[in-house]
Amino acid sequence: MIGKSYWRLGALAILAAAVALPSVASAESKVSGKATLEGDAPKQKRLRMDADPVCAGSHDGPVLAEEVVVGDGGGLQNVFVYVKDGLSGDFPAPSDAVVLDQNGCKYEPHVIGVQVGQPLQILNSDKTLHNVHGMPKTNPGFNFAMPKFVKKKDHQFDSVETMVGVKCDVHPWMSSYIGVVDNPFFAVTGPDGTFEIDGLPPGEYTLVAWQEKYGTQEAKVTVAADGTSTVDFTFKAS
Repeated sequence: MIGKSYWRLGALAILAAAVALPSVASAESKVSGKATLEGDAPKQKRLRMDADPVCAGSHDGPVLAEEVVVGDGGGLQNVFVYVKDGLSGDFPAPSDAVVLDQNGCKYEPHVIGVQVGQPLQILNSDKTLHNVHGMPKTNPGFNFAMPKFVKKKDHQFDSVETMVGVKCDVHPWMSSYIGVVDNPFFAVTGPDGTFEIDGLPPGEYTLVAWQEKYGTQEAKVTVAADGTSTVDFTFKAS
């Protein structure tokens, strides 16, 4: 009896230890990297806002277009990076809204990402009329006015689409881009061109980097358990 009791206790201890250990499938890793521009960056154009005194009065100095924004070391801002292939399973859309603001007669941020079915909240922080005109090719289009007293509109996308352009029919210099994906593994590069995608299960993936002027690039990456993999993208100035 004593021998059997010790055997049972030992088996239970082994089982408990196995349960306590994290499985490879649940281990989370991340991908980080940088998007850079090779060559001379084009000069950023000045946005002419004089047609609307509210817009012009919202800024103390000149406002520059964001088609190509390059920081120190050639870091390329506003590049949308996302996982295209390699994932398995479904990823429910978050309930938290992604916010696209109209502030100073500019869309902020210039580039955003959202999951299919995730709420998109469009704000009007300006005291003037805007018209939000989305131009998707796969998803239904949208086009609605936001007078200064309308401060919020809600929208969501039904299908994957990269990228969806947004403009303002009242202020032609206003533009933004939305990456609509079916998973939460995406990022937008910051002022120094860097990005980080957290929570990726171990595996092999195809990443895509999209830039407004220079198009897209793809890269393969192998993500190990509890590790960080690095992927860099280099766009050539044209």
